[in-house]
This record gives sequence, structure tokens and C-alpha cells, in this order.
Amino acid sequence: MDFELGEETLWDPSNGAGRLFMRQIEVFEAELGLPSGIGQGRFWGDPDTLAVDPVLYEEFVQHLVAWHCGTGHRVILALAEGFVAAAVALARRAGIEVVIPGPDADADATAGGARFDVQVPPGPRPQPGAVAEALRGRAGEMDRWMAR
Repeated sequence: MDFELGEETLWDPSNGAGRLFMRQIEVFEAELGLPSGIGQGRFWGDPDTLAVDPVLYEEFVQHLVAWHCGTGHRVILALAEGFVAAAVALARRAGIEVVIPGPDADADATAGGARFDVQVPPGPRPQPGAVAEALRGRAGEMDRWMAR
């Protein structure tokens, strides 16, 4: 499977990893109400070649990061973290400057739709700055692990 920007391959995952990423794309497109900008590539009919539209993908990833950094729900964070990190790594490879809130970010400065979900059992909410810092580190790891 290839994720391409023009003729440049941004990511060449195994079919299993690529299918899983695309299924997660569908989940987060629905969650955010935005298209991802990833779709049929230059070889029509070949499901293993996917094109990244940088304009749409930038909007998608910026909203995804704001959503992720704005939630205080620990289960949602755990479920989403790997996908969001991979999405950020792919965006950076596409030359997209992803805005991740700084370490002093507060909940009012982020737009996370999941932050209103009730955490049961209740506990201290993670600070958006800490979530952002963890995302920075995980995105760097993902970039090293994602084959080109």
C-alpha cells in the first residue's frame, strides 16, 4: 500500500497496517465531520495506491490534533493516540506544519469535542499541554517506524 503526494511516496505500510489506518481514517472523518483528503490514487482501480490531498489533509489533521489535545477522557486518549500520532507523522512528511498546542495550553485553548464525555470512574483530567507533549513524542516515534 502506498500513500502518495504527487509522485512522492510518503508512506509504504504493509497492507494490514494500511487497511487499519484507512479504517481509522473513516472513523475520525465521521467523528470530526471532515473529509481526510486521502483517497483513490493515480492508478484508478488499484486500492493499494492512495493519494493525499495536502489542503484537505491539513485541515483534517489540524482539527484532529485539536480534538485529541482537548479531550480529558483517558480512554478516548488511549484509543486515539497511536492513530493521531501516525496522522501527524504522515502530515509532516507531506510538508504540512501541524500545530500542536504548547506545554502551557489549557482546555479553553483547544477544541476537543470529546472533552465533554464523562470519565467513569472520575479522576484528574490530563492537562492539554501534557497530552500535546506526549503526542509530539509519539509522532516522532511513528515517523521513524513508518516505512517509505
